[in-house]
Amino acid sequence: MTGAVGKWSRSRTGLGLPLGLWGLTRIILLLLVFKVVVIPGPDITFDIEDIYQGWYEVLRTGTYPLDDVTWQYPPAAAFAILAPGLLPFLGYSAAFFVLAFLCDALVFGLLVHTGRRAGRTMRGAWIWIAGVALLGPTAYARYDVMVTAVAVAALLAAGRSPRVLGALAGFGAVLKVWPVLLLAGTPKGRATFRAWPTAVGAAAAVLLFCVLWMPGALAFLSFQRDRGTEVESLGSMVFHVARHFGWDGEARMNYGSIEFLGPYVSTVSTAAMVLTFVAFGWLLLWRFKARRFTSSTVADAAFVAVLLFTTTSRVLSPQYMLWLVGLAAVCLAYRASRMERPVHLIVWATAVTQFEFPVWFSHVTRSDPLGVAVLFTRNGLLIAATVMACRILWRQTVTEPRLAEIAKVPAQASEPEREKALSGTF
Repeated sequence: MTGAVGKWSRSRTGLGLPLGLWGLTRIILLLLVFKVVVIPGPDITFDIEDIYQGWYEVLRTGTYPLDDVTWQYPPAAAFAILAPGLLPFLGYSAAFFVLAFLCDALVFGLLVHTGRRAGRTMRGAWIWIAGVALLGPTAYARYDVMVTAVAVAALLAAGRSPRVLGALAGFGAVLKVWPVLLLAGTPKGRATFRAWPTAVGAAAAVLLFCVLWMPGALAFLSFQRDRGTEVESLGSMVFHVARHFGWDGEARMNYGSIEFLGPYVSTVSTAAMVLTFVAFGWLLLWRFKARRFTSSTVADAAFVAVLLFTTTSRVLSPQYMLWLVGLAAVCLAYRASRMERPVHLIVWATAVTQFEFPVWFSHVTRSDPLGVAVLFTRNGLLIAATVMACRILWRQTVTEPRLAEIAKVPAQASEPEREKALSGTF
């Protein structure tokens, strides 16, 4: 009995520091989104107070925002936009921030629970604490924290139930597309045959519900197709430099974000899409070549897949970093994962992102030396993390198993020779 009490006491003591730091950093985030404390740069709550709330009012009338080009999200996003209505005693913005906080708490709780199991570690919970805090108030001012909560829950369930992984990934795909990439690393065979059809079924069911629920469920497809090169993306770096050499384009609001408009923008946007297809091809090749799947492979592959598609995208909004932080946290929740170095690069990139937006966003849109420096630093860290994570995943699942198989061949081939030698017939 005394030993059990002592173990329980040590367990509580071990949780004190992460719980305390999570609580402290989240209080600061709430102070920021409620504008008790204001940081420099544009108002990060604008999207909630004007755009999201405007969509909320339209959705309540029984239709999707058919005439608003900023509605570029899959139909299940309506659930997130309407969710603050569950707290009618609060204003829309306040209710949204409270729900974002609760989703953050859910992810933290899942990572802590997972980190205390055999073969797992608390590193994931620490990455989540740091990453969300370093991203700043943007983490609570977009609905991406809700999508990330679905993705984290899906990956943590993968080892016990591929069908749960599939169901949550399918739902997440209709919520914001990228969670479909969570399925990239499911082990070949039974796990894949359970997860992938379940994902398709869940996505189809949710999509059908949304189509029957309100008109305009698929309007986002044309709005998303017409987007250009956002000033924060990898491709935008070409124009940030070109502006200093006489390029006569401009950066202005277009389709809900600041984009570059002018000569050669369509060419760079096309090149970004080609890079995305190349990334998809690499992912398919890896999937075909992979020979060994460890306990962390599902999370590692999801992290790599989202890194590839985020880095090559025409649009790289600051809230996208929250996806990477969530997946990075799940990776490091497994002792088997080797993603520690790229995960740390993502944490650093997230810290730089808060300076890129909102603190120095005006410098970024002007392409002045400070803006170019901070953007190139963030994107450089993302590129480095992507290349490193791809190499680690390939080495662990393709190269090392192949070398291990090659090493076994001489030993097997020498057995008949050894038998001949012993029998005297060699």
